[in-house]
Amino acid sequence: MRILVINGSPRKKGTIATMLHSIVDHIERADVHWYDVNDLKVRPCTGCMRCRTTGTCILPEDDAHKIAEEMKLCDALVIGTPVYWGNISGQMKLVFDRIVPTMMSESKRGIPIPLHKGKKAVIVTACTTIWPISVLFRQTTNALHAMKEILHYSGFKITGKLVMSGTKGRTFIPQRILDKGQRLGKKLF
Repeated sequence: MRILVINGSPRKKGTIATMLHSIVDHIERADVHWYDVNDLKVRPCTGCMRCRTTGTCILPEDDAHKIAEEMKLCDALVIGTPVYWGNISGQMKLVFDRIVPTMMSESKRGIPIPLHKGKKAVIVTACTTIWPISVLFRQTTNALHAMKEILHYSGFKITGKLVMSGTKGRTFIPQRILDKGQRLGKKLF
């Protein structure tokens, strides 16, 4: 099984990265391909919409093209992002804006056609706002919604989500979160 992990956090050893590791580190016989979006060189989407007819981004080759190829090859996807202003990180959004033609195509009438039917995905997110404020003010829920939309229209089946609120000033992740991550990893098989 080939698993693509995309860490949407700038912190390689932060909360999101640790939660992502809790999912994939215990999966045996998996070929894990890990990307930290902060290390990627990705030009912003220009909104030219040519990718909708060509099936590939027409911008000069960069790391978005590499992620697009990885997306085609993966059997499962594990994505994680911190919550920034009630949404996914800008770095993560930039990557997903650029790989649209790899995620979905469109019918002649503009109806989305998912390109990853049958593949599984797990969503990871964390925010500094404490629970229940994080839900009431739609911090984690907006970020989850954005990632669910992307995965839904791409055909991924979301097998679980790992969410943590109240991370500000916290130096540890509760064991129950890490245990849930391990269980979610097993569900990918």
